[in-house]
Parts: sequence; structure tokens; C-alpha cells
Amino acid sequence: MLLGSCEKRVHWVALQVLTPTWTVVIWPLSAAWSSTSGISDFASKLVNLPFYKAMSFTLAYTFIVTPLVIIVGFIIAVAVNGAIKKLRGPLIFFSLLPMMVTPLVGSLIIFWMVDARGVVGAFLQYLADDPNLSVKASTPLTWVMLMFYGIWHSAPFAFIVYYAGLQTVNSDTLESAMIDGASRWEQIRYVIIPHLLPLTTFVALMQLMDNFRVFEPIVSFSASAHATSLSWAIYNDLGGETRQLSSAAATSVLTILGIAILLMPVLVRTWRDFSRK
Repeated sequence: MLLGSCEKRVHWVALQVLTPTWTVVIWPLSAAWSSTSGISDFASKLVNLPFYKAMSFTLAYTFIVTPLVIIVGFIIAVAVNGAIKKLRGPLIFFSLLPMMVTPLVGSLIIFWMVDARGVVGAFLQYLADDPNLSVKASTPLTWVMLMFYGIWHSAPFAFIVYYAGLQTVNSDTLESAMIDGASRWEQIRYVIIPHLLPLTTFVALMQLMDNFRVFEPIVSFSASAHATSLSWAIYNDLGGETRQLSSAAATSVLTILGIAILLMPVLVRTWRDFSRK
């Protein structure tokens, strides 16, 4: 009796999850395919569907910002670690400044800078020789602006993790490499990078989770006309006059599944590394 009741509840929950998921993901896809005249026409319709439009920007933001944050953070950490001791304190402070600034304030600063009357916006107009050029009116430039903000805001986190890891590098190993004639690049490639590989896994995990949930920059930059994310789609469905709770619930479930899929390769590799030990 109890087992049958549990099975009914499971079926009911599954129905409640799958029905809105079908409405958000499958049904618009099939409708676009049935009214298409070719592959190119289907692709243009696909990227304009709300869910797939949000998914395309979310994936692009995640897979572009995450590796660039790791690379930029590592370069800054190596540069600061190689500076003279008197300069390290100020360099660390200025390197961490983007992370200390409130995300809303930081995004508004960049938003004003890329305005046509701002420093960056006026400079871009000068380079393109186009007085009507506007970053806010261009979808590709809006994506670049959002990704630049993501790198600028998140790179300090990667920097401080790598900088702390650099303090644990064995100095004897570095001295041996120098005696053997290894160049600076060879020391970084064969000594420092392998030593910091576990930290890279940690930074990648954190950034994948954080970047897949991108939301604040889109709101702060008022960029929803050119870029939407899954988190913004959930926010949009829950707000306004008509609250689409089923759509928001389905998008939330798909967001969780997406994060799990993205983290799976890193988690499997980490588990294998620890199993070997």
C-alpha cells in the first residue's frame, strides 16, 4: 500500500517536471521545424526561441569566460609573484580591486564607459570612424562587453588562488631547473603549471558553476534585448504581470542539469586522480 502511494507520488512529480519542460524545450522546437523552409531558416528561428536564445548565450559565456579567467588570473599571479617585494602589496591590492567592488557598481562603471559619451565608446567610434557606433545597439559588441566584464570581475579570484599556490612551489626544484638551463617559460611549463594543476581544477569548477548562472551583468547593462541567460529567463518568467511559473520551474531544472553535465568531466577526473593516490 505504502509502496503504491510512493510510486504515484513519483509519477506525479515526474509529470509536473516533464510537462513544462516539454512546453519550454520540445514544443517550440517542433513548431519551428514544421514551419521552416530549410536548415538556415530553422537555425535562424532556433536562436530566436526564448529558451534556445538564453541557452546559446549562457554556453558561449561559460566556455569563453571560464578559460580566459583561468589564463588571465594565472598570468597576473606569475607577474605579481615575480615582482620585487616592495611592489607586491600594491599590486595585490589593485589586482583584487575588481572582486572587491560590488558587481552592480562595477558593471555600471563599465556600462557608462562604453556609452557613446564615455571614454571607451568614444574611442571605439574613433577607431571605426563611425560617429553612430553604439556598443549597446550591437548584439556582438554587447556579448563582448558582457564577457569582458565577466573576465574583469572574476580574474581576481583565479589570481589569488594561483598566487597562494605559487608560494608552495618547491624552490629547490626551481633552482635545479635553472641550473639545468631551463628558461623562464620552461620553468613555468614543466614545474609551476603541473604543481598548480589541482588548483586549476578547483578554479574551473567554481567558474563553471558561477558563469553558467550569469545574471547580474545582463540586468546591470540592460542588455536583455541582445543577450539573455537561463537565470535571466527564470527571473523574467517569475516577474511581470503574467507569471509563468511552469516555464520558470522547467528552466530551473534544466539549469541544474546543465551545471551537473558541465561539472561531470571535471569531477570524474578529480575522482580518478584521488583514486590513483
